[in-house]
Amino acid sequence: MIVDDKPKFIGASELLRESAEFTKGLLERELQIKLAELEEKWHYTSLEKIFFEKGIYKELEQKHKDWEAVIGAIDKAFGPYKKNLKREIAREDILKLTEKPVRRIYRLDINELNEQIKGIEADIKQVKHDLANLVDYTVAYYEGLLKKYGKGRERRTEIKVFDTIQVQQVAMANTKIYVNREDGFIGTSLKKDEFVADCSDIDNIIVFRRDGKMLVTKVADKTFVGKDIIHVDVFRKNDERMTYNMVYSDGKSGISFAKRFNVTGITRDKEYDLTKGEKNSKVLYFTANPNGEAEVVSVKLTANSAARIKELDLYFETIAIKGRGSMGNQVTKYPVRAVKFKEKGVSTLAGLKIWYDDAVGRLNTDSRCIRGQLPERR
Repeated sequence: MIVDDKPKFIGASELLRESAEFTKGLLERELQIKLAELEEKWHYTSLEKIFFEKGIYKELEQKHKDWEAVIGAIDKAFGPYKKNLKREIAREDILKLTEKPVRRIYRLDINELNEQIKGIEADIKQVKHDLANLVDYTVAYYEGLLKKYGKGRERRTEIKVFDTIQVQQVAMANTKIYVNREDGFIGTSLKKDEFVADCSDIDNIIVFRRDGKMLVTKVADKTFVGKDIIHVDVFRKNDERMTYNMVYSDGKSGISFAKRFNVTGITRDKEYDLTKGEKNSKVLYFTANPNGEAEVVSVKLTANSAARIKELDLYFETIAIKGRGSMGNQVTKYPVRAVKFKEKGVSTLAGLKIWYDDAVGRLNTDSRCIRGQLPERR
């Protein structure tokens, strides 16, 4: 091998030692870069929190003589809080803050920033621990490689006729996805939290929240998707049989609506509102049904409701499956105390036609058949 630009003959043990030391150096540099990025992120997020929480953004509304005076006033306003920061406030930091649109600040904004700062601080603590225990970190890195790429990776090549296969169909479920519903995190690294499903590195995850928002995001170590998660699963694009049944309360009128919908295609990491879009709307009941099952639920009204009948049954089979943006059917105009599952339903979808292709020895739903069609199945 080449050492200091000169050829050197070495044995296998020394080669492994040199390689391990080189890998340790790369991992150390990677951790240092990650630490610098996290500290910079903590710095700016803290500035943003102070900027809005302490009302420093109001300096933009003052009648200063020029732009430099505005920058100076903002920098001065940060004075009492500079001791709590990890570095000096640069001019670029202030310019970046002034570029953000000044909007009405709700308490929720500050709480979210606090949660982000806590998450960043936890990541910084972990990176510093890894740097202080670099040998153990490197050993764990190699053990992770062995666990991920070692066992069960023997060659299994077979000679067969090629078939049209989607990447997602053959991708190995080599990881697991977990969810922290209360704090709003999903990821493969949350092993102490609730297990969701086996998945592959190229899968997407679909998330539904109590506020009626939905989004799809890529599998990652840890991703914040919003608090109060009610459902999370691996997303299967173009799956027209997966049907979601939902009852929600409109935040403005208080009227409750029921809807059934599919999610076949989306823009990743974009939030979709499944309600009418009013503030304080809330999902009262939600199920995911792989074959369009339509259950019966019991809708219980509040005790002080003006309605004469305070409990009624809702049959989801009477509701048509529409797009995710549909408003849904009105259930009741009175306040709802709870929606409870009452009776299991059957599929409202047509039977699924399945063919067998002798050429590749596979079942399919694309009408590829050599000798004959199998009977229809639900």
